[in-house]
Amino acid sequence: MAVPGLLKPSLQGIPPKPGCYLMKDKAGKVIYVGKAVNLRSRVRSYFHASSGDQPKIAELIRHIVDIEWIVVGSELEALILEMNLIKRYRPKYNVHLKDDKRYPYIRVHWEDPFPKVTFTRRLSTTGSQYFGPYTSAWAVHQTLDILRKIFPYLTCDRVITGEDKRACLYFDIKLCAGPCIGAIDQGTYRAMIGDLCRFLRGHTDAILDRLKGEMEQASQVLDFEKAAVIRDQLNAIEKVVEGHKLISPQMVDSDVIAFARDDRNACVQVFFIRAGKLIGREYFLLDGIDQAEDQELVEAFLKQFYTNATFIPQNVLLPTDIEEAQIIEEWLNQRCEGKKVKLLVPRRGTKRDLIQLAAENASETLTSLRAQWEADRSRHVQALAELQSALDIEQPLNRIECYDISNLQGTAAAGSMVVFEQGTPSKNIYRKFTIKTVEGQDDFASMEEVLSRRFRRWELANEEAQKPGGKLDPAFGMLPNLLIVDGGKGQLSRAMEVIDQYGLGTMFAVIGLAKKHEELYLPDRTDPVILPGQSQALFLVQRIRDEAHRFALKQHRTQRQKKGVASSLDSISGIGPARRKALLKSFGDIESIRNAKVEELASVPGITRSLAERVKAEL
Repeated sequence: MAVPGLLKPSLQGIPPKPGCYLMKDKAGKVIYVGKAVNLRSRVRSYFHASSGDQPKIAELIRHIVDIEWIVVGSELEALILEMNLIKRYRPKYNVHLKDDKRYPYIRVHWEDPFPKVTFTRRLSTTGSQYFGPYTSAWAVHQTLDILRKIFPYLTCDRVITGEDKRACLYFDIKLCAGPCIGAIDQGTYRAMIGDLCRFLRGHTDAILDRLKGEMEQASQVLDFEKAAVIRDQLNAIEKVVEGHKLISPQMVDSDVIAFARDDRNACVQVFFIRAGKLIGREYFLLDGIDQAEDQELVEAFLKQFYTNATFIPQNVLLPTDIEEAQIIEEWLNQRCEGKKVKLLVPRRGTKRDLIQLAAENASETLTSLRAQWEADRSRHVQALAELQSALDIEQPLNRIECYDISNLQGTAAAGSMVVFEQGTPSKNIYRKFTIKTVEGQDDFASMEEVLSRRFRRWELANEEAQKPGGKLDPAFGMLPNLLIVDGGKGQLSRAMEVIDQYGLGTMFAVIGLAKKHEELYLPDRTDPVILPGQSQALFLVQRIRDEAHRFALKQHRTQRQKKGVASSLDSISGIGPARRKALLKSFGDIESIRNAKVEELASVPGITRSLAERVKAEL
């Protein structure tokens, strides 16, 4: 395969060292990231005559206009850098986890004296312990409900002294151990949370043995109330454990990985085996699988899944051999701080049967998801067709934008722009607005400001795109086929004034959505359009409107919180913008500042001991 003329100077300068290479298209976008022990040999191999026999490489080469590289010290460093670059750029021709930023986790707040157990989507380095990732938020909440009945952990934000006169309702219904009233001491409470963590890892035998011993001891000293509580806890744990399928008493902690694929999609199934028992399973979808080999799918999944996995078992069972097995094992051992992790491809026996079972589950999951996607696509097509017909619009409704305003008695006013493409939300191009020019509660003027800023950004985006090397902003650079403003005739009228001001009155359709009876107002009609009560078009319009309202409300709350923090701190003598910023940078929010000790406050740059005492007293 001939090397494109523009690339020849780049290829000549590539060093024979380990590192990563980034291939870019004519727009400067990274379309592929790879790693190599020898960058020069690896990159040049793409342009050998035999490479053209591979469809994926042939297609990739046609789009490359530039190649950059980063030299590192070892193959392991190259592996870690490659993973970070793929996560950052999400290149078109790399395989990557779908929606990997949004997977939920269970968080145990070990940094607190009395740790809480919460749902989160973010990993931090605060000293907490995490379990996950899970693919379903519903499954996480279900798990938390079960855990709370077995291990009644703290959920409120009280400062725990053990001297409160009364506990909350959760203590009475046995969903909290009551540390606030001293019903459980700190050591016992933390031991209970330790059991909760072991339970999540599937190591329940030691918990059951210890609880049985404590129950017998309580019975011997005639503390039958405590014995009954432990008995109920044992029964709850055993009921859950009964659902864990015993694979093999001798089998060590293992993850079993297999996948199923079709022309466009790949589904990876993971079985979690702990202490010889199958305690759970999750499925994950992969993007960028077109023409990718099976080995590439497995390698990409391993690197991305175990980057964020909170536990790495001793064995990882794979369906096929992979080229990068040795370096991935080295990376996993490093992540486990010395624990030996093995990647195994079983050929026979129980472990091979598990691989086949996981593959069957992946295939069934993919079939089910495909049917669901087709049903959703059919509903979207039906909804868009119904809406287009009801509004008498000629052009297809490929892009719909909806705008909403949120405020509280004129304070912290915020606006939102949500975008639906082909009937589904495109959350990456949602945009929020802080209202800057409107005083008091004036939703009409606020909507006018939001739309003016939106179409001004459209003009600027198109000017920028026409410059050499310029790219079109996907949020503001495109115009909608249908624009919805949340409100009736008044909001629609103000919206049309802005649209006409920019000369866009004939470029797209505009409607005002009145909330009371879901009437759709059009600029050139006196009577509103009423969509049938059970129509897919109505459901779509309601979903778009609700999404715009949610997004505007989220921005409004953010602004209120910022203003509330600022006003609370600014009212304290000696706290100005610089010290307020320093406090918020150190503690994060007003609640953390309020709960901090005087010594902790005084450790913040610019905060003296006397000022720290004043902050503590006034908050």
